[in-house]
Amino acid sequence: MTELNLSPGDWLTLFLHFASLSLLSVGGAITTSADMHRFLVDRQGWLTDAQFNTSVALAQAAPGPNILFVALMGWNVGLNTGLPWAPAAAMVLAMVGIMLPSSLLSYATSNWSHRNRHLRGVRAFKQGFAPIVVALLVATGWVMASATGRTMDHWPLWLLAALSTLVVWRTKLHLLWLLGAGAVLGALGWV
Repeated sequence: MTELNLSPGDWLTLFLHFASLSLLSVGGAITTSADMHRFLVDRQGWLTDAQFNTSVALAQAAPGPNILFVALMGWNVGLNTGLPWAPAAAMVLAMVGIMLPSSLLSYATSNWSHRNRHLRGVRAFKQGFAPIVVALLVATGWVMASATGRTMDHWPLWLLAALSTLVVWRTKLHLLWLLGAGAVLGALGWV
């Protein structure tokens, strides 16, 4: 990738995009990674597919909060500029952007919803967000599978995902057993 030349407006755009995604990240920032990919890779060209997927995979594999993938994406955008100060600056802009708006909104709404938890509308609102979170997670999986070239034509992967979903939904088997089984199947090259 050639070095990026980001203008001050581009730095502001990076911050504002993550800030806007912060307000959509119901269920965690990972639910907005499909739009992060659209913005950072497809639209702006600030990251490659490989850098995007590596940022997500490395952060998910590392111990600690899942939000670390946003820091790695910001870091990689900064690295692609070639400027010595840019990786840290882009990382801070991405992290503050993704954390600040949702944190302020969560604080304000949790206080309000706790005071009004008896209202029917508050209970309905909380239950209504579950399908939205599931849909955003499916979109994330689709984008990451598409970037590796594995979409609908790779049926064993989709069959494994459907079976895992069914097992999680209908049994009390711990999720780590399913993750381990998926790792073994992947290492054997079956999915």
